[in-house]
Amino acid sequence: MSKGTQQEFEDRKLERLMRLATYSSVAVASILIFVKTGAWLSTESLSLLASLVDSMLDVGASLISLIAVHHALQPADKEHRFGHGKAEAIAGLAQSAFIAGSGVFLLFESADRLINPVKVVNTTLGISIMVIAIVLTVILVGFQTYVVRKTNSIAIKADTIHYRADLLVNLAVIVSLILVANFDLYVVDPIFAVLIVGYMSFGAYQISARSLDVLMDKEFPNSERERIKKIAESHRSVLNVHDMRTRSSGTTSFIQFHAEMPNDISLVEAHEIADEVMLMIEEAFPNTEVLIHQDPEGVDERRDKIK
Repeated sequence: MSKGTQQEFEDRKLERLMRLATYSSVAVASILIFVKTGAWLSTESLSLLASLVDSMLDVGASLISLIAVHHALQPADKEHRFGHGKAEAIAGLAQSAFIAGSGVFLLFESADRLINPVKVVNTTLGISIMVIAIVLTVILVGFQTYVVRKTNSIAIKADTIHYRADLLVNLAVIVSLILVANFDLYVVDPIFAVLIVGYMSFGAYQISARSLDVLMDKEFPNSERERIKKIAESHRSVLNVHDMRTRSSGTTSFIQFHAEMPNDISLVEAHEIADEVMLMIEEAFPNTEVLIHQDPEGVDERRDKIK
């Protein structure tokens, strides 16, 4: 199998993983809504309602991720030369908005319950349902984490943050139900709901920050930029690397820089050197497009004299 064919095979494999991760997310969230609705109607627990609302938002967010991933995986076209990867970042911002809206709703409900406590019943059923939710969520998070490690998908990473938060939410609900059942501490229920809102808000901040970084073309971390420079300058014919620009869009990253080369080589030789450096960087940074501008040695000095 040629290198090009092998890369196409790997790309298709990653695309299948991303699609499967989004389908799994929607399926798990839908199941959780069904079982949590029954548990909430049976217990009237506000913390369980908070978890139910979170799962409802997860379905909406997961559907957004599914659509975004499908769009982001479309190949580049005449109107989108750099591909459609930023669709994932837009989906991340939409997910943050979903979380913020649910947080406001739950805060109002929690305030009302603190003023007017409501008795929580059928706690054993509620606890059993939450244990089922934890098992399903652990399986999903494990799979999503694997996919994110392989693809670095923003949309799936945002979904993973959701469901990791859900694990803590579900555990908090169980603790709340246990305290209510054994000690009649009904005030604990709305307090735990508020804590859940706080954790959801933190997750929303992480998602929106990462999404904005991509939409605003934030540069790679300095450590990665230095690594790129070191790789390029390790080539015997590259004298200096400068004017580097980096950015990410979905699962694809873009790197461009000027490479200074000896001024006594031909254009063909300079092109061959650039190709060799490009392959070295793409091997170290998979799913990356590299653009190199070849500069003859001392070009900056001559440009400064002209100015």
